[in-house]
Amino acid sequence: MLFACLGASLLACVAAPVVTRTVGRAAGWVSALPLLVAATLGVDLALRLDDLALLFALLVLVIGAAVLGYSARYLGPGRHTSFFVLMTAFATAMLLLVLADDLVVLFVAWEATTLCSFLLIARSGPAGREPAVRTLLVTAAGGLALLAAVALTVVRTGTTRIGELLTDPVWAQDPAFATTVAVLLAVAAFTKSAQFPFQAWLPDSMVAITPVSAYLHAAAMVKAGVYLLLRFSPAVSDVPAWRLLLVTGGLVTAVFGAVAALRRHDLKELLAYSTMSQLGLLTALIGVGTPAALTAAVVHTVAHALFKSALFMLVGVVDHEAGTRDVRRLRAMRLSMPVTAVATGTAAASMAGVPLLLGFVSKESMFAAFLDMPGPAWIGATVTGAVVVTAVLTFAYSGRIVFGAFAGRTGRVVREAPVTLWAAPVLCALAGLVLGSAPFLLDPLATGAASAAAGAPVDVHLVLWHGLTLALGMSVLVLGLGSTVVAARRRVDRVLAPLRSPVSGIDVVDRSRAGLVRLGAVVGGWTGTDAPRRHLAVPVVCVTAIALVGVLAGSPLGPVVGDPSLPLDWLLVALVAGGVLAAVRARTRIAAVVVVGVTGFATALWFFALGAVDVALTQLLVEILTVCVMVLLLRRLPVRFAAERVRRRLPAALLAIAAGTATTLGVWAFTGRREMSAASEYFLRQGEQTTGGANVVNTILVDFRAMDTLGELTVLGVAGVAVAALLHARRPVPVRSARLDDRSPLADPLDNTVFVRTVTRVVGPLIVLLSLLLLVRGHQEPGGGFIAALVGGAGFALLYLAAPSDPAARIRWPYLLLIGCGVVVGTGTGLLGYVDGSFLRPLHGEVFGMKLTTALVFDVGVYLAVVGVVLTAFNLLGRQHRVGGPGGAPAPDEVGAR
Repeated sequence: MLFACLGASLLACVAAPVVTRTVGRAAGWVSALPLLVAATLGVDLALRLDDLALLFALLVLVIGAAVLGYSARYLGPGRHTSFFVLMTAFATAMLLLVLADDLVVLFVAWEATTLCSFLLIARSGPAGREPAVRTLLVTAAGGLALLAAVALTVVRTGTTRIGELLTDPVWAQDPAFATTVAVLLAVAAFTKSAQFPFQAWLPDSMVAITPVSAYLHAAAMVKAGVYLLLRFSPAVSDVPAWRLLLVTGGLVTAVFGAVAALRRHDLKELLAYSTMSQLGLLTALIGVGTPAALTAAVVHTVAHALFKSALFMLVGVVDHEAGTRDVRRLRAMRLSMPVTAVATGTAAASMAGVPLLLGFVSKESMFAAFLDMPGPAWIGATVTGAVVVTAVLTFAYSGRIVFGAFAGRTGRVVREAPVTLWAAPVLCALAGLVLGSAPFLLDPLATGAASAAAGAPVDVHLVLWHGLTLALGMSVLVLGLGSTVVAARRRVDRVLAPLRSPVSGIDVVDRSRAGLVRLGAVVGGWTGTDAPRRHLAVPVVCVTAIALVGVLAGSPLGPVVGDPSLPLDWLLVALVAGGVLAAVRARTRIAAVVVVGVTGFATALWFFALGAVDVALTQLLVEILTVCVMVLLLRRLPVRFAAERVRRRLPAALLAIAAGTATTLGVWAFTGRREMSAASEYFLRQGEQTTGGANVVNTILVDFRAMDTLGELTVLGVAGVAVAALLHARRPVPVRSARLDDRSPLADPLDNTVFVRTVTRVVGPLIVLLSLLLLVRGHQEPGGGFIAALVGGAGFALLYLAAPSDPAARIRWPYLLLIGCGVVVGTGTGLLGYVDGSFLRPLHGEVFGMKLTTALVFDVGVYLAVVGVVLTAFNLLGRQHRVGGPGGAPAPDEVGAR
């Protein structure tokens, strides 16, 4: 049922373009249906995940459906394909985030929400470009903090399963680890939920249209940070740094946002700052960490989603009908727009904490939780005082919304909006009234969600009347003081108008961005050249520095275990050394290619001698194909190397000697001085039982470290696409060709390739069959996707060399499509792992006595991508004419290859 829920949400995203072309803006109603269907699957969903995930999933789906339905009338006539695609994609990403029980999946979903929010803000036109970039920079920085937390947690706990790692004893046993991860998680959540000092992006993003603001800033994006804090609260709630950061940062944000909201005349901007303030209260509650505080946070999360989504959409109604959101330009509309006025008043009253509304219930719970927070009494009193001040200011800006929108004195007279525009926000506001009048309806969901956040059973009984308590007295005080501030709102405006913040958050983001660009220019300048020595200098210096640190550390070498070398080893060392010296002394490029090839082939022989057959095959095939590609490049390069003075060559020589010495010392220190490691022993003894494959090298690549291999596969694919784009964009240097007499027997390429073409007809199919054999057997015997693809590439090289001309040499396969299919197959294989619980988990079994595994499918993806890259090189580097028109436009015969 979990997959059905995600599938329904994904269906809305995939179908959005087609639906939008068919029905235009009415696609909002159609897109809302899959989200509602997914929400109804929550009964079975609760059996598979905890109630905390269910609570946020329902908010994402129900509020998302309401906003999409609202969008069908809010948007103007015409197609809005990008809007509906991005909104439904955002809903899917948020749903995946809250349902994920795997840290890697949670991180991917987290970053997907960042990307979708960036695109939704950017589509607002020229005015949205800079706010979108600033939002992306801040939230992406938080994503890096989350990535660091994920990496540390996975390495330390040994699992990516959230349910398992939260109960790991390491959180209590290793305070340094717990503190580090807690700080990283807090930073990630602060950026996503607009907490101080990362709050500037939220008001800045109000350039987006109202449906985007209503969804991203009420139920979805800003709630991602709250969800992350609640999810990890059981593990880090006792970490002092966690409590200090959340309570302090949350209260500063709450007070700052409330004061800023009171100074705004734009209703949407006012709501943005009020969102920031309410999220600050939620963050502080989670920081308190007691069961009562977490319960209050859960209830206020629901209340906030309802009243804030309603208010955003209702402000959109006002803007849609009156043409402005500025309270100074709005005329009294309470009579001309009675439904909108009543709904706005109801939602604002819930935000202000007026009785009989859900906001009142959550505020009472909030006061009680802060009063009972652990620690010295003065801390609880100070924190509670700040919360009361925030609550008074909340009541004041809630009144500012109602009176500003519906009691103005200027502006044109407008009529009530059509029912299709106000239906969704009215339902959200009505839900706050129903749940506030009968809060016990939330008991089951709140109990489960609070228990999950607390990591222990919590019994929740929500009621309107708790008796004469201190929390009730604080509520009465807030209502009284808040009403006074609302009554004196014009005087308050005059007092607050001169106030200005000495530092602008937007300016800080822009200056940080400019600084990063300048730093990037400096770092990029270190290698911003076509001179290889400058590109190689950085890794060489790093290797040398690491070796120097090792020497200074004085790590003693252990005794040699067994005989570390054989006579054959020294012969191969001499061969490699001779190849290196010859390469240094080479003066022509063809000589350099030959002697470097000698070094590569000697290395392959060394691997064979050591028993690493798979590695030796890979080295050998790479050397063969490298020579083929280099020959294609040599035709466009000068014959000889440019002469250089000794003074310029000396630094490179010193760096090369230093790096070689460091590498030699490292190899000498590790070779023959230790027994088999525990990891090696595990792979050799348990690898076949765990993965179903007997080839240890291949099982490590496609099973144990499949994520690394998938990353390398993706990088290889990107490199192939980049090569294709570069060669299509630039006109190549002409190919040098030998001038032969027409009477020469070498002048006719057709006659001179008879032998090669004849042999290729027999050997070519055999090479292809051999590559397929290596692909299939790779999990049990030497082979695998990469080796098989290199063998296949060698076959294509033979076909290319056998061709008598450039047009005949071209292999008409869609090489870029092959690269894309390879990456897609590799990623899709990872998704198959969810059948047994996690991404890229190997699945294996036997069919008719034959061992089959998903690693074979993964290897097919590797095969396709590598073959695609090889064909890219041959097709684009080996042909005389590959650029058709000015500016690098592709020739007609290149179009099919794309």
